[in-house]
Amino acid sequence: MRFEVDFLVVGSGIAGLSYALKVAPYGKVCILTKGDAAEGSTRYAQGGIAAVMYDSDSFDKHIQDTLVAGDGICNREVVEMTIREAPDRIRELVQYGVNFDLDRKGDKFDLHREGGHSEFRILHHKDNTGEEIERGLLEAARRHPNIEIKERQFAIDIITQHHLGQRVTKHTPNIECYGVYALDCDTNRIDTYLSRVTLLATGGMGNVYSTTTTPVISTGDGVAMVHRARGVLADLEFMQFHPTSLYNPAEKPAFLITEAMRGAGAILKDRDGKEFMQKYDSRLSLAPRDIVARAIDNEMKLSGKDYLYLDARGIGKKHLIEGFPTIYAKCLSIGIDITRDMIPIRPAAHYQCGGIKVDRNGESSIHNLYAAGECSCTGLHGGNRLASNSLLEAVVYAHNAAQATISTYLQIDLSTHRQVPDWNAEGMVLNEEMVLITQTKKELQEIMWNYVGIVRSDLRLQRAFDRLNLIFRETEDLYNRSVLTEPLSELRNLIACAYLIIKMARARRENVGLHYSLDLIEKKV
Repeated sequence: MRFEVDFLVVGSGIAGLSYALKVAPYGKVCILTKGDAAEGSTRYAQGGIAAVMYDSDSFDKHIQDTLVAGDGICNREVVEMTIREAPDRIRELVQYGVNFDLDRKGDKFDLHREGGHSEFRILHHKDNTGEEIERGLLEAARRHPNIEIKERQFAIDIITQHHLGQRVTKHTPNIECYGVYALDCDTNRIDTYLSRVTLLATGGMGNVYSTTTTPVISTGDGVAMVHRARGVLADLEFMQFHPTSLYNPAEKPAFLITEAMRGAGAILKDRDGKEFMQKYDSRLSLAPRDIVARAIDNEMKLSGKDYLYLDARGIGKKHLIEGFPTIYAKCLSIGIDITRDMIPIRPAAHYQCGGIKVDRNGESSIHNLYAAGECSCTGLHGGNRLASNSLLEAVVYAHNAAQATISTYLQIDLSTHRQVPDWNAEGMVLNEEMVLITQTKKELQEIMWNYVGIVRSDLRLQRAFDRLNLIFRETEDLYNRSVLTEPLSELRNLIACAYLIIKMARARRENVGLHYSLDLIEKKV
């Protein structure tokens, strides 16, 4: 089937919904989401969203904290723009119906502090902020008459001149986006969606690793599609590992223990119950995530243990139960009472700081294709994202993209779009051996965890590259003769993302931010 809209949004998290709500008064909007509309990384964000809301804080402090966390390679102009826009974007979220916790008097926001922040500036809703933001925006989007949300629609490829028979390479000037091909996951039919403007808000690629806090749908779809469409990508070597996921090996994804808990006073300890962060950083348990994750990784390697501890008992029983009810209930469900017991933790892949390279309006190198949220690379995060800047980046860039597209979308001629052919699956056969896909996926995730994780080396990266090359060839052979399915498409996307991470990690010849190689210790910038 063929569909034609003004604005096509791929993804229904904070970035996609914010953009959709802003452009909906000007044209027809279609949101495609490969799972349920509420399912995505936004929903799982516990900590909150960073913003300077009161005079006790300042833009300059937030800017400096972001630059320091980014290890000197952030785009300063982007940092300043994003942080100065933050209060307005927060007020818009509230207008859409999002509830943030207030202080005891009820006249100001209750603010948390997290690692790398010099002030209390994290707006939150208990310890399930992302779920509250998703609820508020999704309800607003469902009420809007110009927004259609289509669930279980998996975007497969961006449609460009390539699909009109033209040869497109990374050197081709003026690559254009005409929409996407999408797999209807219920019928296995591949539909054609044509649009004046397309926004990718597809989230991250955490499932390229065996241990991750990201939902199972985070398979790097947007990045992989832009890679195949020959768009520009950047900084994918900077994969952030959250220092504290709950150690519960049978569970995937790993349950996140928010950094706000350390901001409230929880302390990292080894298996003997002793503090260890003093050996690594003067900021102790509130050092930036890259430092804390490497410290935990090193302590685990030295001890030969699979996990360490986060001791939250000093926070106090009342504060723990009321301030962190989700974490309290989760831990209690597996026999851990965090008011009396230390929490077993280990690092987990959490957030990609690079992605689809975009300008200040969120436009990619491909004309009429925009990106916002985790799948994008704006220059805000540099080598390492400051805690709770991700939700902020998403709403700022959704706003900027909306403002840019509202003023130009009617100038886009649809005559070329209508020449796009439908997807051709002639001659393909249905592959019934799911083990070929599931086993390859497990193998890929273990390769990335063991060789391209928190600590890397030239030898590890070379081994990962060599093994990935074999996996790539096997999977492409399967793809070229099989009817396309969601698991097969996700596997191809994960392989593409793994390749890009390894390629950019090998090219990065200094230790900076989240990229840390044993062979580059003396070259630290």
